[in-house]
Amino acid sequence: MKANNKRLIVLTGATAVGKTKEAINLAKTLNTEIISADSRQFYKELNIGVATPSKEELEEVKHHLIGHISINDDYNVVLYEKDALERIEILFKTYDTLILTGGSGMYIDVVCNGIDSLPDVDIEIRNELNRIFKEEGLAILQEELKEKDIEYYNIVDKQNHMRLIRALEVIRQTGNTFSFYRTNKKAQRNFEIVKFALQRERSELIERINKRVDLMMEDGLLEEAKTVYPYKHLSALNTVGYKELFKYFDGEISLENAIEDIKTNTRRYAKRQMTWFRKDKEYIWLDAKNLINWKEVLYEQK
Repeated sequence: MKANNKRLIVLTGATAVGKTKEAINLAKTLNTEIISADSRQFYKELNIGVATPSKEELEEVKHHLIGHISINDDYNVVLYEKDALERIEILFKTYDTLILTGGSGMYIDVVCNGIDSLPDVDIEIRNELNRIFKEEGLAILQEELKEKDIEYYNIVDKQNHMRLIRALEVIRQTGNTFSFYRTNKKAQRNFEIVKFALQRERSELIERINKRVDLMMEDGLLEEAKTVYPYKHLSALNTVGYKELFKYFDGEISLENAIEDIKTNTRRYAKRQMTWFRKDKEYIWLDAKNLINWKEVLYEQK
């Protein structure tokens, strides 16, 4: 451990792999608390569609940075790094070990490594890229990024127009790839970091994803989506589980097709998550199906 004997355990993996359950089991084993690194669970208006831990799960172990902002708030990875590190510093006054869990790789990385120092960009470039997105759509941004920075294209969430625009504005401003600016030295943290990632057989994960979407619909996802439909233009709602139902509300597709699209897009999202996490060789991979005893897992890492 670091000199102050503090340790942050990262627990991640693809969506629906079982992170919430195992993070709670791990936190109870260590008698500690959990900090969320799931960017979809930050918003207090979203619940069912982002698989927020249940009331019972939140009562089992205290969670932080869940539902702490609004979909109307201007929030990003830079602000998250500040919030997460401040919360970690406070909690380390009580605990020697904390759990950081979620499926948002960029948000996990910023806590562990700091954020890359990106060059300033002319506002005209940003405005032009936003104009292209609004008038010509997402595909043209995807194609430009694929042509100019295939490395980042292969790992970025290609449905997230904000991330595409951020990368392209840096590329247009500097002439370098966005990947070039993502290779800076790690920030120094005064705590030890141990990284675990959960995995399942592909067929099993697909089955879990499909079942979870069905359960979300049974639990009221359609009604939840209706409550935020007036705000569908917000970036926070350009996410799987909501954007498909918005198309249904707009009369573009049937409800049946919307549900199938949620399942398909969730599976694609899971694949992108795995691509991201596999690139980090610090992760210790665990079989979620056969994970029985966290004490044994932690003992083996000593």
